Amino acid sequence: MKYALSVLLVIASFGDLDRIAKINQLKKEAKQAYQEGDFSQAISKYHYLLDSMKVEDERIRLNLANAYYQSNDTTNALNNYGSVTESNLNVIKSTAYQQTGIIQHQQKKHKEALESFKQAIKSDPTNEEARYNYEMLKKFLKEQEKNQDQDQQKQDKDNKDKQDQENKDQKNEDKKDQDKKDQDKKDQEKQDQEQKDQEKQDKEGEDKEKKEGEEKEQEEKEGEEKDKKEEEAKEGEEKEDQKNPEEMPEGADQKMKEMKITEEKAKMILEALKNQEVQYIQQNRKKAKKRPKSNKPDW
Repeated sequence: MKYALSVLLVIASFGDLDRIAKINQLKKEAKQAYQEGDFSQAISKYHYLLDSMKVEDERIRLNLANAYYQSNDTTNALNNYGSVTESNLNVIKSTAYQQTGIIQHQQKKHKEALESFKQAIKSDPTNEEARYNYEMLKKFLKEQEKNQDQDQQKQDKDNKDKQDQENKDQKNEDKKDQDKKDQDKKDQEKQDQEQKDQEKQDKEGEDKEKKEGEEKEQEEKEGEEKDKKEEEAKEGEEKEDQKNPEEMPEGADQKMKEMKITEEKAKMILEALKNQEVQYIQQNRKKAKKRPKSNKPDW
């Protein structure tokens, strides 16, 4: 019975030795593939060790994450680095945080990367690479923040200048509009005043024409009355002459003697003079009377 048990222990030992030898061989092949740049082959070997061989080794998990990173598969790389950050081995934990920070920095997640580098230093204060990355990224972020502040200040200044210019332009535009309204108002007032002046001038002209017309009518009426009186007076004289055709003015005899003309001839001369006087008066009545002078048109 004891012999059988010993045989089983020997067989089990040989089985463990085979498994250990196979694990070591796979590690060696994965490492060689990684060094030769065959990252897909290295990933395959590491997965076989972890998933099929059920090897619990955080170094293998870290190497798998590195192989994913080298093959530009950052998603799987971050997932495996994240698993290793829980390691009890500070060196492995620090390396995982450092690599995580590098990927985050490449993805422009600078604040997350700075925190990852900080955790790498806390995990392993001797990790100079993580410290260097931390200091450089901190300086970069400070410069970036400064530039952002300057850019923001410049942007704010540009916006203020733009707003000030827009306000100035608007004020100028409002002033132009107001000036135009004021000018339009002045033009309208001037036009209204000119219209009023013209209406006043037209009314004064109409009143003047009316007055001149009335004066003209009065003058014509007075002239007609004067002519009528003269005509009536002339007719009266003619009637008197006709009533006493042979009657000579007093003292006519003495004048005729002095002139040595007969009474009959004197009557003929007197009659001729009267006829000429009547003809002269009648001609003057037929002549058009002169119109009074006026500055207004004759219409």
